[in-house]
Amino acid sequence: MNVLVVEPGFLPYEKEINGLEEMQKTVGGLIQAIYPFQEEVGLVCNENGIFEGLEFNRSIPERSYGGIFGTFFVCGLGEEDFISLTPEQVKTYTERFKKAEILIGVDGNTPFTIKVDAIPKHPPDQPKHQRKPPTR
Repeated sequence: MNVLVVEPGFLPYEKEINGLEEMQKTVGGLIQAIYPFQEEVGLVCNENGIFEGLEFNRSIPERSYGGIFGTFFVCGLGEEDFISLTPEQVKTYTERFKKAEILIGVDGNTPFTIKVDAIPKHPPDQPKHQRKPPTR
């Protein structure tokens, strides 16, 4: 399924994920899905992210979720399972999560953050440009 991966400090990027093992690898542990939006999408994160000391990622004020620690991905919701995002959903959630956030404080379940420009990241599957060997 085609999802949108959101890592702390980075711009969201699309990635193909298939199966539970790849989901767990993407978030770095056991998965937990939350459903903060009216739209038929889920945010899948590491269920123990805060307790494992993972880096704060993005705030999710909708429905008082607070925030997510560690990498998460956004996917569509089918009748009984996760499905690929539509191109419109990719665009919507890329825009929603385009700014990185730095956690500066918390009041109850409300994180206080500073929004900063996120850094572009190449998806792990894509080869990075190789350096040319030094010449003399």
